[in-house]
Amino acid sequence: MDSIIKVKDVLDALDQITGGRCVKNLEDIFSGKNKFVVMKSSNIPGKECMELPGLICGDLAAPVKKIAVTMTLTECNIELAGATGVDAIIAHHPVVEAANSGGVNIRGYLNLYGLSVFELHEAFHGLHPGIAYIHGHRAFRVDIAYGDIAGNIMYVGKALDNVPTIGAILDRLNEFMGMGEEQKMLLTEKNVRDCNEICETNVATGGQLLVGARDNKVGTIIHIFPHTGFTAQHLAMAKQEHPEADTVIASISRVRKDSELVKKAEELGLNFVVGNSHAMEMLENGLPLATALQKLLPEVEVVLFRERITSTPLHKVGTASIRNYADYIAREYLVNKKGGSE
Repeated sequence: MDSIIKVKDVLDALDQITGGRCVKNLEDIFSGKNKFVVMKSSNIPGKECMELPGLICGDLAAPVKKIAVTMTLTECNIELAGATGVDAIIAHHPVVEAANSGGVNIRGYLNLYGLSVFELHEAFHGLHPGIAYIHGHRAFRVDIAYGDIAGNIMYVGKALDNVPTIGAILDRLNEFMGMGEEQKMLLTEKNVRDCNEICETNVATGGQLLVGARDNKVGTIIHIFPHTGFTAQHLAMAKQEHPEADTVIASISRVRKDSELVKKAEELGLNFVVGNSHAMEMLENGLPLATALQKLLPEVEVVLFRERITSTPLHKVGTASIRNYADYIAREYLVNKKGGSE
C-alpha cells in the first residue's frame, strides 16, 4: 500500500531541494537567522511584502495527492487547482494577502478548496546553473546579492563550446523555449478569433540583440537581471572585476534600447543581448523545481500551471453578446451614472 504523502512531506522536500532554506518555525521569521526571509518594499504605504520560503497556508497533516507548481499565485490558479483536484500549490513568487487571491482574504479562499500554498522565491535562486545554461554559458560566479543588494543577481560565465557567437545564443533560446510552437499557438488563436492584432507575451518578448552583431564571438558573459536593481554602475564594476568579459545578457526582465545599461555596455565595448523574459521563468525555474519534487515524491502527481497573457483590441474581445453587455454597463452605470449598483 502506498504511503500517504502529507503537506509536511512537501515542506521537507522543498527544504531538501533548497538545502535547508525553508522556514521551520516562528524563530526563523523573526530572529533574522534565515537570510531568505526578506522584506520587499518600494516604500508604497501598505504594499510591502515579506518573503517566507516554505508553507504559507495549510495544515501540515493534510494529505497531498496532486501538486501544482506555478510562477505567481492568482485567483485563476486557485480556481484551476480547485477544479482539477490539486491539493497544494507551490508558487515561485512571494504570496501576499488579497493580492494573490482575487482581492479576498487568502485563508478563506484556499480553505474553500482544501488547498495548501507554499512559496519559494529567493530561497530557490542560485541553486542550479540552469538559466545560465539555457543562455549558452556555464557560470563560474553566482552572486545573489551583488553590490550588497538582496536579490540583485549576477552570473559571470564562460560560453559553452557549442555557443561560439551571439547568433548561437539567440538560436539556442528559440530552441529551448519552443518559440516555434509559441508562434503557432498565437497564429491559431488569431485565426480562431479572426483577429490578427492579438499579441502574446512569449512571442512578443523573444530574444533580441541590442548591441553587437550575430556573428560576434562570445567568450565571457556577464548575465544580469535588471529588475532586481542591477544598474549601469554595477555593470561598470562587474567589467572591472572581469575585464575579459565581452557580452552582457539581460534576462528575466528586459531593457529598452535607450536604457542606461545598454549605453554603458556600448561604452564598455560589450555586446548586449536581451534573453528570456520573466514570462519564460516557468520553464527555467518552475519546471526543474516540479521535476525535483516528482523525483522526491513519486507517489504524488505533479503538474505545471502555465499562463498565456494576450492583448486584444476591444472591438474583437469575446462574443458580440459580451461586447454588447460591456457597452451597456459602461454606458448606463459607469459613464453616465444613471443607474444604481447591484
